[in-house]
Amino acid sequence: MNDASREPFKRLFFALPCTATQRRAIAQWRSALGLRSGRPVPAENFHLTLMFLGSVAVAQIPRICAAAANVRTPGEALHVPLDRLEVWRRAGVLLLAPAQAPLALRQLVYALQEALLPLGLVDSPREFRPHLTLMRDYRAAVPEPQTPADFQLSARHFALYESHKGRYRPLAEWALER
Repeated sequence: MNDASREPFKRLFFALPCTATQRRAIAQWRSALGLRSGRPVPAENFHLTLMFLGSVAVAQIPRICAAAANVRTPGEALHVPLDRLEVWRRAGVLLLAPAQAPLALRQLVYALQEALLPLGLVDSPREFRPHLTLMRDYRAAVPEPQTPADFQLSARHFALYESHKGRYRPLAEWALER
């Protein structure tokens, strides 16, 4: 076994965080759905995924952060409507998504992908499908809520998160309003 195979890794992703108020409102709405399938994502883990990096060598984190620091941001807070309840059957998740992803959000994700290409972290940019996961291992139809999904995720920064033992911890963040 060579030394490179023992190098420590972290599971990383970029995301827009939810405020505590947003997390509470979404969690209460989810509870009212009366779901009987799946495992609920803890409200403290609610976020809108921008880009999943997967397992990354710890030694690469400073380069990832430097690349993210140079990403052109919208210059103002991002407001993303979460107004569609969907099931991604293949992934087994129930989620909230925008009916229409804002242009500034799509531009931010593209800029992140471009910034990370030289680091070899993006094989080929995938179609961006913004979402906030509500339930995992979900194997039922899309529930019909009594109150339609009508949330507005407002973010003033984006962050690089580590996923560790079911919890998400921000490692670094960058202002959207520069």
